[in-house]
Amino acid sequence: MAAAGLGYGWFEAGWLRTRVRELELPRLPAELDGLRIAHLSDFHLGVPSRGRVAVERAVDWVAEREPELVCITGDLLSRRRGEPLLRRLLERLGSAFVVLGNHDYAQSRDPFSQPVDLHDLPHAHLLSNSAETLELRGRRVQVAGVDPRSYAARQARAERHVDEAADLRILLCHFPGIARKLPEGAYDLVLAGHMHAGQIVLPYPGGRLLLAHPGARESAGPYRYGSTVLHVSPGLGTTFVPFRLFARPEVTELVLRPVVA
Repeated sequence: MAAAGLGYGWFEAGWLRTRVRELELPRLPAELDGLRIAHLSDFHLGVPSRGRVAVERAVDWVAEREPELVCITGDLLSRRRGEPLLRRLLERLGSAFVVLGNHDYAQSRDPFSQPVDLHDLPHAHLLSNSAETLELRGRRVQVAGVDPRSYAARQARAERHVDEAADLRILLCHFPGIARKLPEGAYDLVLAGHMHAGQIVLPYPGGRLLLAHPGARESAGPYRYGSTVLHVSPGLGTTFVPFRLFARPEVTELVLRPVVA
């Protein structure tokens, strides 16, 4: 039974779920109704894991669907040897908006994690306590990103980067907890990762025990904080152990909709 459980956990680590999810945003202009955003997170490339299979299939899916925005919320690498593959995948995704995670700086308890230098990502917009504003469908869309080190040090102030003239404001941060710390209305949509949907999950009557981050308030999917919607990606890779159990890797296409009164 133990061998079967390990075998299934190894299999599930590469068993990608592709999900299309609609999100209602109170402030969304009519022109941006139906805007499609691909959300990927937690590649953890560079360590032996079927998570690599999930990452490559996720990138294939996103490249085929050609969403209007691609956002990646950190933990791209666990070890430097995964960097060549990462760069090839980012090239396929086009102009993705990216923030780094704690594993990219080896700030974790994972003994297999190794710090890397990802300051140069020519095929992506790397956001580190910074923001960019672009025009989509004739409207101004701002994408801002938080450096994981400043968040961990409790020094992140994402509200300082708010573009008041933007019609849609999106914040990328590896850690979901930032959504609870934002001033009301600062950002319309927050995208995060880190939680792996628990990675190893033990269901029990009436609930689920998440062995990764057992006390997490936001483990996967959408959450609402006032007028802000948070989406937490289940992620694609694995950490500590190369297994997933009842926590499949997922790539999500978010379809934005205005709130219908």
